[in-house]
Amino acid sequence: MGKTRTEHDSLGEIEVPEERYWGAQTERSRRNFRIGRRMPEEVIKAFAVLKSAAATANEDLGVLDHERAELIRNAAGSIYAGEMDEEFPLVVYQTGSGTQTNMNVNEVIANRGNETAGKKLLHPNDHVNMSQSSNDTFPTAMNIAAVKILMEKTVPAAERLRNAFRELEEKYSDVVKIGRTHLQDATPITLGQEISGWRSMLDHDIEMISDSSDYLRELAIGGTAVGTGLNCPAGFDIKAAEYISRLAHMEFLPAENKFHALTSRDSFVHCHGALKALAADLMKIANDIRMLASGPRCGIGELRIPANEPGSSIMPGKVNPTQCEAVTMVAARVLGNDVTAGIAASQGNYELNVYAPVLIDAFLESCSLLAESMDSFREHLVVGIEPVEDVIRKHLDESLMLVTALSPHIGYENAAAIAKKAFTDGTTLKEAAAELGSVTPEEFDEWVDPAKMV
Repeated sequence: MGKTRTEHDSLGEIEVPEERYWGAQTERSRRNFRIGRRMPEEVIKAFAVLKSAAATANEDLGVLDHERAELIRNAAGSIYAGEMDEEFPLVVYQTGSGTQTNMNVNEVIANRGNETAGKKLLHPNDHVNMSQSSNDTFPTAMNIAAVKILMEKTVPAAERLRNAFRELEEKYSDVVKIGRTHLQDATPITLGQEISGWRSMLDHDIEMISDSSDYLRELAIGGTAVGTGLNCPAGFDIKAAEYISRLAHMEFLPAENKFHALTSRDSFVHCHGALKALAADLMKIANDIRMLASGPRCGIGELRIPANEPGSSIMPGKVNPTQCEAVTMVAARVLGNDVTAGIAASQGNYELNVYAPVLIDAFLESCSLLAESMDSFREHLVVGIEPVEDVIRKHLDESLMLVTALSPHIGYENAAAIAKKAFTDGTTLKEAAAELGSVTPEEFDEWVDPAKMV
């Protein structure tokens, strides 16, 4: 371990690496839980916002002096700036309340503040954690982290992808192609119309995510241990939420019912449901694109997508839809995270949910993966989509479903007979119609115009 110093907590003394700012409780957790990855940095930065806001609220309420409050704010600012990342070694799989991460932040702020002051002014519990409990601070940090990543990363990435599809929608509004339902030929559609469906999916997803994120803006802060607000001065929750809003540059409010705020994670389930909807739509879009671009000679081949890298270690010249594959894998991961979120939220026993760390880890991972995959998908594939117009025209001309335009003139059954004969004989619809005598060539040309069918 190298040089150490002796720290103590309610369990006694323990040796801590001399150069680290964390204390006894962090060290015990570091030794006891060596499972998986570290707590996400978004949670740590949210805690920095929370601790700074809490210090200011306590100062305003006259329970914390200015000197200590300023030391807490300065140390928290260093944490938020990313200057102390190595001081937070604890993992996601720890106590289900996140108590050890709360104490990790408290200890680092206290020791950094005392170093700055040149004397021991701050105690991690008495001052940094004043008017708080892990049971209300960890849920509050979860909500801050979740709203920030949604509004600053996930939604903007979805908007950029939506805008890219909108440009393609307008660019290819006049390219008439065959539509497909049930994996079978259907009536014509323009490529712009097809892309508009993808664009509209993202419009709806953005709206659903934004709407559902409002429930995450209600903070548990002020509930302390079980929701009663024990050891918390009146008005602390209102002031803390106000200062959190200022520091985070987005609106947060104190939860009206703190008992609900401590034990329930329904807002995360609700919001992750919107993320799941986005993942499902991205899966659909990516699959549509890679199927329409399949080939290049033995598939549908109606779209040309950028060739970003060789696709095979054995087949020279092969190019694969790798960006589509990345997006669909991300979607699979998000769908799995949704199961984790649902199970974790269902485990609120009595006054406290004790699956909070794994829930926020899953939620933040979904947000990051969706944002990063959408930007990659847009940059390396979507903006480069082009129609292969000769293939599109060939498929359109050969489609039997153009016969649908004849139904209003000769009836469904006669039109079906034309389609069946053309398919059986391997001829065109026009030839089959003329042979059956139900439509003249001139009538066929007048009535069967794909451009008029879209």
